[in-house]
Amino acid sequence: MPVRPIINRRVLISGCSGGGKSTLLKALARRGFGTVAEPGLRIVHEEQAKSGAALPWIDLTAFARRTLDLALADYRSTVGESEWTFFDRGWIDAASALDAVTGTDHVDRLNAAHRYHDRVFLAPPWPEIFSAGPDRRHDIDSAISEYERLAAVYPAIGYSIILLPRLDVEARADWMLNWLRI
Repeated sequence: MPVRPIINRRVLISGCSGGGKSTLLKALARRGFGTVAEPGLRIVHEEQAKSGAALPWIDLTAFARRTLDLALADYRSTVGESEWTFFDRGWIDAASALDAVTGTDHVDRLNAAHRYHDRVFLAPPWPEIFSAGPDRRHDIDSAISEYERLAAVYPAIGYSIILLPRLDVEARADWMLNWLRI
């Protein structure tokens, strides 16, 4: 009997801030898939609720460290899961940000032990839907710089990038699931 390859069902949705990742994740959750909300956004809400300082516009290093810790905990919480789980960003995004700020090398150190599906879905810049607000205080140019950093990091550590098309959310979810053959 042939051995079937094990498919990593942890699917990462990354890319440009304000590119529709969280909206796509909500559409996947409505369809019954496991989802993990963006760690950075959860940290922002938590810090704002307690008037904390681990916010990207106050202390980027503290924010990145907390985000990395939470993203790794999210990843570990899905160990042994056999169902598809979709992540809105993940530890690679957080580690990449921390490495950019501190000059450390968390991405390479963590990569072998904490792999996602071998293809990462990347949301490209989408200025027409980008909006700043109390949770997102950076502008589109900063979001594009972040996107460019991530677009370079993923292939460098062995992932293939699949660009998400600019479609309405339900069509985008259909496209992504079809691409994964789910």
